Amino acid sequence: MREILAETGQLPPTATTTERSAPGATAVAPEAPPPSRRLARFAPQPADVAAITCFVALAVFVLYRQWRNLGTGYLLRSGQDQNMWEWFFSVAAHSLVNLQNPLGSDLQNHPLGVNLMGNTAMFGFSIPFAPVTLLFGPTVTFALALTVGLAGTAIAWYWVLSRHVVSSRFAAAAGGLVCGFAPAMISHANGHPNFVALFLLPFIALGVVRLGSSERQVRDGIVLGLLIAYQIFLGEEPLLIYALTFCVFGLVYAMSRPKVAVAAVRRGIPGFAVAGAVALAIAAFPLWWQFFGPNAYSALEHGPVGNDVQAITSFPTESLAGAPADMSSLRMNATEENAFFGWPLLLLIAVSGLWLWRMPLARAATATAVAMGVLSLGSELTVSGTGTGITLPWALLADQPLFESVLESRFAMGVIPAAALLLALGTDRALASSRSGQSPLARDGQRSTAFLWFAWLAIALIPLAPTPLEVVPRAQAPAFFDDGIWRDYVDDGSVVAVPLSSPQNARLLHWQAEQDFGFPIAGGYFVGPAGPDDLGKYGPEDRPTALFLREVEKTGTIPAVDEATRAQARADLEFWNADVLVLAKTRNDRMLQEAVNQLVGVQGERVGGTWVWDVRAVV
Repeated sequence: MREILAETGQLPPTATTTERSAPGATAVAPEAPPPSRRLARFAPQPADVAAITCFVALAVFVLYRQWRNLGTGYLLRSGQDQNMWEWFFSVAAHSLVNLQNPLGSDLQNHPLGVNLMGNTAMFGFSIPFAPVTLLFGPTVTFALALTVGLAGTAIAWYWVLSRHVVSSRFAAAAGGLVCGFAPAMISHANGHPNFVALFLLPFIALGVVRLGSSERQVRDGIVLGLLIAYQIFLGEEPLLIYALTFCVFGLVYAMSRPKVAVAAVRRGIPGFAVAGAVALAIAAFPLWWQFFGPNAYSALEHGPVGNDVQAITSFPTESLAGAPADMSSLRMNATEENAFFGWPLLLLIAVSGLWLWRMPLARAATATAVAMGVLSLGSELTVSGTGTGITLPWALLADQPLFESVLESRFAMGVIPAAALLLALGTDRALASSRSGQSPLARDGQRSTAFLWFAWLAIALIPLAPTPLEVVPRAQAPAFFDDGIWRDYVDDGSVVAVPLSSPQNARLLHWQAEQDFGFPIAGGYFVGPAGPDDLGKYGPEDRPTALFLREVEKTGTIPAVDEATRAQARADLEFWNADVLVLAKTRNDRMLQEAVNQLVGVQGERVGGTWVWDVRAVV
């Protein structure tokens, strides 16, 4: 921490001239600030209140349509993710009330179940907010997680920047704004709260830096260990991405002051050991469950999903400058606009890096932004949808443990704190230069520099200003579920949707949660093992009958049904321990109805707005 304070000119009055000199100079450790100074660091100022209020207001603005339609609204671009996440929040609350293990559940993918620790169930939010889920429903918890995530991340970075990096609260607010409301954050706010609630990460980074100069290694190590453990329960993948980001930053920064860096690492070894022990003591069993427990999977294969270079320079969909044109060729889906920084911001980052190059912090931030941006491009450089054949560094990491399950495009999120640091440092310098100068000519030049900085800052950030996320009416449960008619058809078996519940159609998860998990369902939306190598797969392992019904839904035609097909259907129903098959309104539902009639040898009946096949006698 003292090195950073010396770097940015925030040393207490006891600092010497040497400490503020050339970037390569070795700083002299300042005296510890008095208690009054330490307390003042945590006391909120009017600027703090203004910044926090603005961040909260902006987060509510982004999600106000969801807040206004909690009972009937569904985020348009979330795909089926909102159904999945609300189920995660609901099942965590259900597990607590019924004193069940929250790490796993057989309420979907019946009878095999789901390893919830391996499914980003976000226990760090779902368990503390279980009372909210039980009282107001999972949609409130979902909207709250996204709102708290956006605002909390911005506030956390603002707090760290304003207390430890820059002297200007406005400069810190600019950095916090970028961290909390960057295009990737808004994109993930459509359905990925684990990639929005990143408010612990700046404090983890701060804790690591602090150990390098701490006189209280045990205390600070315990605090860091608690933060890391909590982040594991908020989101492991963001922790991995940002850990790599901080490592790159730290290594580049250490190259500017190697002796100081080595001394800091040696000094912090006891604290790091304590932090690791604390984090491991808390998270060891859940992590064991994730990697070795029931329904664990070895790795999640997703194919190449690196960013297109054009995506990095383009504007995001949900922004003032967002183009209405189809952006599907530049992203995996609407929740994965992980780059989309826009060319003005990229240009400002590049100029900032050059302007502030003498500062080790700026050099480290610039190198980090470049490194994480290149990693996010994947194994092959792609420009405007065309592969160039140029192999990139991600090829070295793609098959390594842990990294093999990460979507490489998400490493662009590591650019965000680096960019925010550069903008905060640049804004801080521009403000300082506008108030200094020995002569009128010098003052005019510095004010011109400040004017140019703030003009381009506006040009870079205003087009990226987020717009409210779009909401559409939610598909309401048919009366078969809503009125509890299902109770006449379910004993101790499962409900099988036609076609089977999957990542493409997970609405039954919502209807199940509304009925207080009174019945388990076959299939669902989750990540689980599939195949002989137990590789991760979205949704259940495909069974022949599930594939048959999906083909009918897709094509509107029924393949030939013979005795072998019927026997396979009976075997699959026995595997699912099915009590009833239910067909709600969907594409090609008439053909699906006839297909099920032929498969099970039982004519469906129209009940509660659905077609129902009672297969308890068949199974």
